[in-house]
Amino acid sequence: MSASTATAVRAVRGPRGEGKRSLGAVRRRRQAFVAWGFALPFVVVFAIFMLFPIVGSFAMSFTDFTARDIRSPFAVNFVGLEQFFTLFADSRFLTSLGVTGIFVLVGIPITMIVALALALALNNGRGRIVSFFRVGFYAPVVTSIVAISVVWRYILQPDGLLNSALALVGIDGPNWLNDPAFALPSLIMMAVWRNVGTLMVIFLAGLQAVPEDVNEAATMDGASPWRRLISVTLPLLRPTLLLGAVLISVGYLQFFEEAFVMTKGGPLDSTLSVAFYTYQQFGFGEYGLASAASYVLFLAIALISLLQFRLLRSKD
Repeated sequence: MSASTATAVRAVRGPRGEGKRSLGAVRRRRQAFVAWGFALPFVVVFAIFMLFPIVGSFAMSFTDFTARDIRSPFAVNFVGLEQFFTLFADSRFLTSLGVTGIFVLVGIPITMIVALALALALNNGRGRIVSFFRVGFYAPVVTSIVAISVVWRYILQPDGLLNSALALVGIDGPNWLNDPAFALPSLIMMAVWRNVGTLMVIFLAGLQAVPEDVNEAATMDGASPWRRLISVTLPLLRPTLLLGAVLISVGYLQFFEEAFVMTKGGPLDSTLSVAFYTYQQFGFGEYGLASAASYVLFLAIALISLLQFRLLRSKD
């Protein structure tokens, strides 16, 4: 075959790898089509029940949308940041910010410390009793928060189980849920009891991933158990501590069911959280104001999560 004939044949057939590349592109497109076909039900559900409400509530936060405007939702007025200014001029909203801040700043450290102590104890334990305690501490996590709140409401009544136990040692217990000085600490105590199991399991998994030879080397160097905890265990647990802190922070910043079932935000707004305030505004028909409050809460969650990433991220 002459050189000119070979050149003509290659021109007709194309480069040797071009057919394989086109076949590979067709296969990738087919795989992408099949993958999107499987994902389509989730995408549709997410768009209808998540994405559309998120975009809609964000748009409502810049309007004067109320319950009266439901029949004509596109006839509302754009008010810019007025709803946010109204929020921060409302003393009840400022109170809800303070209540939520106390709930987070007090509840998160206590929950993490108690959970870490339990995880350390279980990590050093042996036998079936350890499994029993794991299940026992985690049981409140999988129990309905409404059911837990109802039970704790009866425990904290003036003649409830807690005050009855205190009376046995000569202590006259307070009216836990109807006293502004004790209502919020009572909810924090219940939240710690309920959520400590989640962090305990996470921390226990992190502790079991710590290499034994590191602790053994520290022991041979004469480090005490406390020094090993501070200098060896906790630095290696930074990613685990970060995960636990972020998860528990998101939940605590949005605390609602406890106040709704046990105190209705009272007494005297002492347990009025931002989530409960937002719920009330929706109930009053102030949809634009409620949407603005929800995005203030979203911003707080984002900022606190960012701060936790800054403080607890690995230094490697």
